[in-house]
Amino acid sequence: LGVFIAGAFIGVLQWGYALNPACAGKIVSGTVQGQYLELNRMWLDDEAPRNSESRAISYAVKYIRRACPSVAWLQSFAYERCGGLGVVYQASNFLYVGFHYTVFYELDGDTYHEMLLTCHLKGGGRGKYLRDNIDRAIKRRFRQFRYVYFIKTDWRRKLQLKPQPYPKRKELHD
Repeated sequence: LGVFIAGAFIGVLQWGYALNPACAGKIVSGTVQGQYLELNRMWLDDEAPRNSESRAISYAVKYIRRACPSVAWLQSFAYERCGGLGVVYQASNFLYVGFHYTVFYELDGDTYHEMLLTCHLKGGGRGKYLRDNIDRAIKRRFRQFRYVYFIKTDWRRKLQLKPQPYPKRKELHD
């Protein structure tokens, strides 16, 4: 979905399915494809006014509610690697339901997801380069914070993960 202010394009929200769509039922029981969406990417120009990200999410939720009536819930992640805790999702009333670790490799000034090590057919040139130079790569482990929002509030009872207090910057360094 494009984000516009006074007719000027200032950003985009990319909605889709998770990397492994069949696992959605492990997050919210009984979920099948078409009943959830994941905010895979969000970019807004630095010139966008304050709070534009949470406003864009709010408008997107309203649009999805109308345009995709089968969608019951939304999911997104904030990445520690990028310095994020998910404050935009917190401001948008998403539930925080925990984190998992993901490994990235730094090699020659670029960052590579660990998936490129095993994704031989899909990794392309980047994957091959990482595999061929893995001995020089620096392995880093980061948290990915998971957030869930229920468009259909009665689906919250199906949530398989326990909502937790929002992570805060201080907690990351304790």
